[in-house]
Amino acid sequence: MNYPLKQKEKFSKNVIDYRNRGMNLETLINSANDYYLENDIAVIYKKPTPIGLIDVDHKNNHIRKAYFKDKSTFDYNGIYRGKYIDFEAKESHSKTAFPLANIHEHQFLYLKRILKHGAISFLIVSIRDEYYLLKGEDLLYFKENETRKSIPYSYFKENCHKIDIGLRPSIDYLKTVDCIYFKGED
Repeated sequence: MNYPLKQKEKFSKNVIDYRNRGMNLETLINSANDYYLENDIAVIYKKPTPIGLIDVDHKNNHIRKAYFKDKSTFDYNGIYRGKYIDFEAKESHSKTAFPLANIHEHQFLYLKRILKHGAISFLIVSIRDEYYLLKGEDLLYFKENETRKSIPYSYFKENCHKIDIGLRPSIDYLKTVDCIYFKGED
């Protein structure tokens, strides 16, 4: 197949393309966020990664050279039921555990800071084609009190909140947030 730059796409079963890792989960979350916004349930957006521009072709609207300005925090933030919400979406390709190395040290520091100020913060983790909400407090506790460098799948099954898949939205993570953070408020 020829593409605009006349490069042929090479197909190989042995090559793993990591460029779009995590897009499946992010696509589900982005769709859910659109649904929440359209139905006036919540205002939650994916945060753009801050970049600094070095060379721009203004005539063709093309960025030729750029760099990451700051370290990223978490993927999504917004407001829900009057509370600030901030979370990260992660996919684990391991069937046995979620590596803590997938979360950077500056993200743990960020998590501590926003929790201190009353934010609702968590990870949505995809593992074994299942989706779990891992509370930020539980993530910090695991990191600070366990010697493991990964969170075993069994931990998700026993300690986290499973997020069900549906039709619209396909991943209704706010239903799980309600069960955890807003019990008895309806």
